Amino acid sequence: MLPGTTTSEDEPRQGAAFAEQFACSPRDARLARRLAVRRMEEWGHPPASDASRTVALVVGELAANAVQHGRVPGRGFGLRLDLDATAGLVRVEVADAASAKRPPAAPPSSYPEGESGRGMLLVDVLAVRWGTAPRHPVGKTVWAEVLVGTSAHL
Repeated sequence: MLPGTTTSEDEPRQGAAFAEQFACSPRDARLARRLAVRRMEEWGHPPASDASRTVALVVGELAANAVQHGRVPGRGFGLRLDLDATAGLVRVEVADAASAKRPPAAPPSSYPEGESGRGMLLVDVLAVRWGTAPRHPVGKTVWAEVLVGTSAHL
């Protein structure tokens, strides 16, 4: 094999997915981010790549929001990553048990004086699109689709 060439086994698969459940703690939000970076590397996007860094930021923000705003005693949060290699997208989903607490329909324009409130603005800038969906029997899922096929989005 020539240097720099890959076999089909080395390439990300269409429809590859990762899912994990976490406790609702800041430590688990950090763990979710690290595992997302590891999965991105397995899918052919090294940790230093724009794609991996972007997915890590989105996962980190959504997981931190689940911990801070979606905490329900005795319940954790879930992370799911779905790779669509053909479309060059990774869909990030973070699910928590707090049905009533949803992110705003649109990100805030800014909170220059506040210590928080910029996270969904960051997600809005980094993602192709994002939104929320009810989770049955309880809770919600906040999702974002990140372009990973090219660094032109960044």
